[in-house]
Amino acid sequence: MNGTEGGIRSASHAGSWYAGSQSELDRQLTRWLDGAGERVGRARAIISPHAGYSYCGETAAYAFKQIVPHEVDRIFILGPSHVVSLSGCALTTCSRYSTPLGDLNIDQAVNDELRATRHFDLMDRSDEEAEHSIEMQLPFIAKVMHGRKPTIIPVLVGSLQGSKQQTYGKIFAHYLENPKNLFVISSDFCHFGDRFNYAPYDRSSGVPIYEQISNLDRAGMNAIETLNPATFNDYLKKTQNTICGRNPILVMLQAADHFRQMNNHTHEFRFLNYSQSNKVRSPNDSSVSYAAGALFVHPK
Repeated sequence: MNGTEGGIRSASHAGSWYAGSQSELDRQLTRWLDGAGERVGRARAIISPHAGYSYCGETAAYAFKQIVPHEVDRIFILGPSHVVSLSGCALTTCSRYSTPLGDLNIDQAVNDELRATRHFDLMDRSDEEAEHSIEMQLPFIAKVMHGRKPTIIPVLVGSLQGSKQQTYGKIFAHYLENPKNLFVISSDFCHFGDRFNYAPYDRSSGVPIYEQISNLDRAGMNAIETLNPATFNDYLKKTQNTICGRNPILVMLQAADHFRQMNNHTHEFRFLNYSQSNKVRSPNDSSVSYAAGALFVHPK
């Protein structure tokens, strides 16, 4: 859909990447959320995958289970760009995002505040419709909010070379301070196989490839759990692991780092679930990994 500023972004991946029927989608989300166990804390930010729900819905539910709906007024959704090359971050020109479970309104005031920093581009409407990383978070958001209507701030995140991670981290730290704000970080983990141009494995180890992928991902998850952006950046440089949301994750880590320096709080990031689309046993196979985790903030 191409339109003027203030339009509605359609649920362009409904009926293909996830159920387009309201009742069927609601049933699926209920089942996955019920299966995710008890809430372990009150999330200030989550990391959630963005593949088709048949692959990652069960894992994503573990992240969304950590949201306390009545404590959330607005939700920042940071997703990587798969469709267009972007060196910084971009904001929407829409007024609403549609989901089969109801529309979610854009927080125009915060959108305008972010635009006023001059560090944000605007998404092209056709690219915005084609991109799935933000959209795949929306049905879960609509579901877990139980009819409450928080505003959303979708942010498309580009490659962020040089000091841009810190720049955006400082901007978003201001919003992370507010306990009524929630950050949803959209990311899959390892994309393994020739079609992703990434297939490292140790032939001589005797360890199945899918276990080697799991070990690789878990080292990255451990790096994120340190909440040290440099530790995660070093991990990425060393392994080149194809974590597509690495830049949204790094923005969150930078924001948490700035927030921690400004406030008397302790932060904890905990991963809660991990899965793979396929158990790779042959170097000719491929898979994508999914992880769900949450950032918890504890006043001292």
